Amino acid sequence: MARVLGLMVSHLAMLGIGFALGVYLLPVLIAPPSPSAAEIEEAVEHALFTSSFDRERQDSDFLHWGEGEVALSADMISFSGQLAPGPDYQLYLSPQYIETEVAFNQLKPEMVRIGAIKTFDGFMLPITNGVDIQRYNTVVVWCETFGEFITSGKYR
Repeated sequence: MARVLGLMVSHLAMLGIGFALGVYLLPVLIAPPSPSAAEIEEAVEHALFTSSFDRERQDSDFLHWGEGEVALSADMISFSGQLAPGPDYQLYLSPQYIETEVAFNQLKPEMVRIGAIKTFDGFMLPITNGVDIQRYNTVVVWCETFGEFITSGKYR
């Protein structure tokens, strides 16, 4: 009986670990191609503002982080660097600098969502609907599905 119970527990533990790895790695496996370095470099040339993501944000941890350079122009936000892989990442602009989930949830009504991030080693997202980036000062990566802060960067 103890052997059967031990096997059940070990198999359930492995199932849980496999599920967690699947949630973490599936977005990487199905990600579209990232923009080329040349495309990102061209976007950076037209940038009005730049910022950076780093792993040292208050609510970033070993599973939720980003590091690299962000460039914002009137019609595009580009990123060159690395994001920890995960599902349902969204890019937001915030009127105040934030680096915690609590602050994100408090300010979310004042933020504007730019779009979904589908790649983890660079992205380019168009700014649509007449969003004025000068009304904001921080770019934020947020995991919508799990309500997790990933990273942020103050650009002005």
